[in-house]
Amino acid sequence: MIGDRFMMRNILIVDDEVNSLKVLSAALKKGNSEVDTALSGEEALGLIKKKKYNLIISDFKMGGISGEQLLEKTKTLLPDAPFILLTAYGTIELAVNAMRKGAYSYLTKPVNLNLLESMVNDILVNDTSQTGKAIPAKLEFMNIIGRTPAMQEVFSLIKRVSKTDANILILGESGTGKELVARAIHYSSLRADKPFIPIDCTTIPAELMESELFGYEKGAFTCAVERKLGLIEMAQGGTTFFDEIGDLDFVLQKKLLRFLQEKEIRRISGKDKIKVDVRVLSATNRNIEESLKNDEFRSDLYYRLNVITIRIPPLRARTDDITLLANHYLQHFRERNKKDIREIDPEALKALKSYDWPGNVRELENVMERAVILCPHDTINVYCLPKKMQMITGEEYTEVREFNLPEIEKRTIIKALDKTSWNQSRAAALLGISRKQLRTKMKNLELLPVSEK
Repeated sequence: MIGDRFMMRNILIVDDEVNSLKVLSAALKKGNSEVDTALSGEEALGLIKKKKYNLIISDFKMGGISGEQLLEKTKTLLPDAPFILLTAYGTIELAVNAMRKGAYSYLTKPVNLNLLESMVNDILVNDTSQTGKAIPAKLEFMNIIGRTPAMQEVFSLIKRVSKTDANILILGESGTGKELVARAIHYSSLRADKPFIPIDCTTIPAELMESELFGYEKGAFTCAVERKLGLIEMAQGGTTFFDEIGDLDFVLQKKLLRFLQEKEIRRISGKDKIKVDVRVLSATNRNIEESLKNDEFRSDLYYRLNVITIRIPPLRARTDDITLLANHYLQHFRERNKKDIREIDPEALKALKSYDWPGNVRELENVMERAVILCPHDTINVYCLPKKMQMITGEEYTEVREFNLPEIEKRTIIKALDKTSWNQSRAAALLGISRKQLRTKMKNLELLPVSEK
């Protein structure tokens, strides 16, 4: 994701856990990004005084100088450098407070690497100070990719609504990128320097959701040993994103509606109402109109949430984007896995475009990651794809190639190699030839791994 479009960017990662530093730095060492690491806030300050960083990522809790203290000191040395905090669940409230002091955003540990890369990509795309010009966004906007008219309309809508405070309802199947759209709206808005708080309505149990949304006062129940801010209050000045809002408990729908109407909340067992300035984005993969008919979703809440609707088309409805996306993920995963894979052959692209993609863009991303990891040569062919995709064009392929001897030989060799996990000695034994003969055939058929050519 962070590729040749950018000039050299310097990233500093600070964490007192060695393994965490290794994982994070490996994820971000792409093309034109240079990554330095520090095991303490003190060490980080020494580096910051010597070098200009475009981005600093720091753990919140560390021995010595904490992440929040490092943020404060960094702002005096590099006032324009975005600062991301990494925090455990129990310190989210502290991290949100740090954002009010100038932190760009925060991520919870263990860190979702895809989310981290997306956030870093957004920061570096928008950092035009070194290039002097903005990055073209015709085919890629805030990490959302598409050239089809339907996706260009999505880009256009995001740009038009982002500078407003209107509540937006994002509709689309699972895996289409609804959260990416929500993040694009937030980070293109006037609230971009304030918190973006995602709330997954499918993973928080209904009995805990109220306290998660609105918080509670000390003594509200047995385990409430201190006051806890709710997720809505944590987003003060920023944006909350209710993912899969269609699954929100019906009773809680009424309480959310009250918040939207009054722009205030009350913590559980709290006496005072608290004014909250928060923009609400929401998304669902459900047929929300059907839920309204079945009285599973409140119509009054629906109309509050749905000031503007953005519909994300499924991948099967924008097949012209599949080649663009597949090559994008090829570039991304070959860099991550240090593989010398140059292209996707026409037969593999045909299989990708013929598949119906029930898991949408997320499934395509997973398929391409698998293909890059398993591909033993410099071109991804149809045999590098999952069996269900090989079979899509298999019948037509067999009819056309039925009497093509070189093609039959190639397919037989690949089948033997696949069955033996590309162990050449075992594959040769299956084929009844010597390993030397097999390697000669593999060389002629361009099947040898790049490292063995």
